[in-house]
Order: sequence, then structure tokens, then C-alpha cells
Amino acid sequence: MRALLGTTIPIGMALTLCLTASCERKAQTQVFTIGMSQCNLGEPWRVQMNADVKTAADKHPSIKMIFKDAQNDGLKQRAHVEEFVSAGVDLIIISPLEAQPLTKPVAKAMDVGIPVIVLDRRVRGDKYTCFIGADNKQIGRAAGRWIVKQLGGKGKVVELKGLMTSTPGQDRHTGFRAGIEGSEIEVIFEADMKWLEGKARGEMESALARFDEIDLVYAHNDPGAHGAYLAAKAAGREKDIMFVGIDALPHEGIIYVKQGILDATFEYPTCGKEAIDIALKILNGEEVPKEITLGSRLFTTENVEAGGEPIGSEP
Repeated sequence: MRALLGTTIPIGMALTLCLTASCERKAQTQVFTIGMSQCNLGEPWRVQMNADVKTAADKHPSIKMIFKDAQNDGLKQRAHVEEFVSAGVDLIIISPLEAQPLTKPVAKAMDVGIPVIVLDRRVRGDKYTCFIGADNKQIGRAAGRWIVKQLGGKGKVVELKGLMTSTPGQDRHTGFRAGIEGSEIEVIFEADMKWLEGKARGEMESALARFDEIDLVYAHNDPGAHGAYLAAKAAGREKDIMFVGIDALPHEGIIYVKQGILDATFEYPTCGKEAIDIALKILNGEEVPKEITLGSRLFTTENVEAGGEPIGSEP
């Protein structure tokens, strides 16, 4: 055996070192497979979430992503989770269509040792590895308080709600109602537009036909607010109504504010980058928080060029 740095290494020890080095190289080149089920790609915000997940994952050669689109079908999304479990993926990321139907499939994945990161919409109970999302009640409450201030404490408002069987829709509604509590704001029309711009436009057409006076539209997402604006514009009433949405994507809500279509939008981060950061920690055996709450910002015509402003955390 040749001497290394003046030391002769026995053959047995040399073999052990070689095997150790080989194992280390194998560990360094190990590829983890992550399955992601998106509840639908009919919403621009969800398209952006997937794009942000992919961008973050592409920076890590050790990650292989498998994306699936449930197309607004809870049974299809349930099947996605079952397929990922059967395939033996290393980790699952899911943004559920609805909480209850996805609770058991996620729990079963956990039972067989596959960690699950839940994004944006919750499942019931606590059988998941990590939930990442913003505080929808806080955002709804901040929207309500901003609306009270803008309308001087009284006015007639239309609320176009997101899918009300989903936790964000429920929380953006209850938060908003808490935000306007004690004021003279009157919600004269409300409807579940299921996050869809086309459906929001149809519901707004109904509201316009029924009410001659509408001061403001609060929509649970920016496509909903934009759909309402288009309906009002077609009726020649868009200049008499304010429009408020949630999401604040750079190419959507923020552009609408800059164009004067929306008066305000509240940021709901896509969680994409954070999901991959947490996934890597889990896969490397690190402890991660059970809950990660991301912040939000308010964008208005006055502050949009300056990057908006963070919303408060007051109760």
C-alpha cells in the first residue's frame, strides 16, 4: 500500500474509506421524488403557485417533481394522493380543493410514512407534516376595515365569495364581516362565484339588475373583482363603484390597480418557494414547524408604485 502524507494505510482501512466515500457520493446524488396535486389550474394564482414551486425545485438537482391537476374535481385529487402513495414518492405537496374530502387521503399518506405539505387550503385535523399559507381571516378583516374607511363608515356593498366549501373562502368571508362590524356598511348582495372570473361577472350582472345603488364590490380574489368590473363597465356603471380583490399577482391584481380597474388588492402569497424550502428540510431529516403563516400587503393606487404596505396583525 502506498503511503499517503507519510502514513501507510492498511488495506482493510482503505476499503472502508472507499466504501464510505462511495456512500457519501451516493447520498449527495440521491434524487427525491415529490408529487404535487394542485386542485385546479383554472385560476391564475394557482398557475403561479405551480410555477413558483417548479422554479424553486429546478434549483435543486436532488428534486424530481411530478405535477398533477385535479381540474376542480375532489375525487380526482383524492386519486392523485393514492397514486403518489402507490408510487412511493418521497413527499407530497397538496393544495386541496376542499378540506373534508382530502383529509383521509392525506392521513393515509402520513400513515405509510410519506410526509405531506399542505398549501393554502387546509385539511381537517392535524395529520399532515406542515401547513403553509397566509392568514385569510386577517386579510378579510383588513379588507373590511379598509372598506369602512374608504366609504366613511356606510355604504352598499356586494360580496363575491370564493368557493365556500374551502377554508380560504370561509375565512375571507368571516374576516371581512368582522372588519365591517359596528359600521353602517350593508352587504346588499352576496354570491359564491367559486373563484372564477366568468361566474363572478354573471353574479355581478344579477346584482346590477337588482340594485340601482352599489358603492363597492369586495371579491375574494382578483379575477372575481375583475369580472365584476367588466360587468359594471358593460352596464356603464364602473365609475360609480369601487372594486377590491385579493391575490395581488404582479401580472394580475397589481396591474389592475395600476390601470385603475381595482381600487385595492391584498396579497396572498403563492407559498411555492416556501414549500420547496420546507420539503428539503423534511427530506434531510430536519424538524420543521407544523404551521407557517406568511404575511400580506395592501396595494392601492396611492402605494402600488412603492410596493404596497404590510397589513397589521391587530385582532
